[in-house]
Amino acid sequence: MKLISDTYKELGIAFTFPIEITDANGDNTYYEDSTPYWVRWEYDANRKVTYHENSAGYWFKWERDAKGNDTYHETSNGDWERWERDANGKVTYLENSNGYKSGTPRSNH
Repeated sequence: MKLISDTYKELGIAFTFPIEITDANGDNTYYEDSTPYWVRWEYDANRKVTYHENSAGYWFKWERDAKGNDTYHETSNGDWERWERDANGKVTYLENSNGYKSGTPRSNH
């Protein structure tokens, strides 16, 4: 990923570290310091983080249903979790990358 500081330099824009960018809701979307460590975030309509990555190569992502309930989570180290829920949001099935499974998946109903 191209650093914001590099873009600022190319455009001749004066800046100081840290560079912090927020969205219209005030949520952090980008941070960069002089080392140059950086991190960026993405959010859903409910202002919950859906994606995060940093200059160390770590990332994670979240998926949620229309009610904001977690349905899937994955990390750059290969770990993941998946949830199924009933109409009230209660977890009815859970499985993860370690082979753990609990409940009955919808496909078996």
